[in-house]
Amino acid sequence: MNNKIALIPAYCPCECLADIARDLSRKDYSVIIINDGSGSEYDQIFSRAGEFAQIVEHGKNRGKGAALRTGLEYILSGFVPPYTVVTLDADGQHSVADTEKVVSAAEKFPERLILGSRDFKGKVPAKSLIGNTITRAVFRLSSGVKVRDTQTGLRAFSDSHIKRMLDISGDRYEYEMNVLMEYAKAGLTITEVPIETIYIDDNSSSHFDPIQDSCRIYREILKFSASSLACFGIDYVLFCILSGLSLPIASSNVLARIVSSGVNYDLNRKMVFKSKASVKRSAFQYFSLALFILMCNTMLLQLITEHTPINRYAAKIMTEMIMFIVSWTVQKTVIFRIKGEKAHE
Repeated sequence: MNNKIALIPAYCPCECLADIARDLSRKDYSVIIINDGSGSEYDQIFSRAGEFAQIVEHGKNRGKGAALRTGLEYILSGFVPPYTVVTLDADGQHSVADTEKVVSAAEKFPERLILGSRDFKGKVPAKSLIGNTITRAVFRLSSGVKVRDTQTGLRAFSDSHIKRMLDISGDRYEYEMNVLMEYAKAGLTITEVPIETIYIDDNSSSHFDPIQDSCRIYREILKFSASSLACFGIDYVLFCILSGLSLPIASSNVLARIVSSGVNYDLNRKMVFKSKASVKRSAFQYFSLALFILMCNTMLLQLITEHTPINRYAAKIMTEMIMFIVSWTVQKTVIFRIKGEKAHE
């Protein structure tokens, strides 16, 4: 039987941390807790938890992602495969029974990343429900993969995943989203296992910053949006200039799009998706997509200007918003995606 290792990143944890460690150790887990710079006032909590766990300390707070990577490095250097790792939050949201469920799935399917997926029924704090709904939608849009609970901290995987996870960036809450993004991009299987939805004191112990951490989580799609916005600016200015020179609407749109598409391809390949795909292949696919979008864009623009009272400049903005969603989805899931097996099950 594989060894079972529970990894718990903890920053200013509540008193229940020792109970969590005790209950897991009784189920034959090797428990590793990362004290992420909590401060001396939490020494007693970690001391009690240390009766049942190995405590690894950060001298200062470095963030959940950094704590998880520290724990994975500790496991990689100190344990002999085969083993299964499960990550849990330090606030008591994950029961031992649910932990056993995700570990069992990871032992059965060692090539997969297993998520403990909540159904968000019952009394759920509004910020948690809204946050997960938005993050789920953003992840689906940006990756093409459907995951019900993108924010779950209960995740299990075999020892074969550790080196990959250590290479994934992100020091704070964005790390867990980056893991999902990288797995989806690489075509690796993500499997969800239903777990109980537990919130203690309306999740008051959470250190998630709705503004700063959301910006980190949504960074990739924000980069794509910034790239698209910059190129839309180029496209729109050229369209207005050419249209103002009395060129037909269709001709103005085509010429402006040719220039902006070249800039957009280069930005997306190098900065947004950081693709290692063949330039020849990805360029062919990108400009094929661009041609398709241009045809749809031009026809839609023509229809709006000829059959509605909307002027050409407002119509141009409307069509670009529609085509943005199409472009993002195809680029992320086809053009700049690493080929692999099915990404979600």
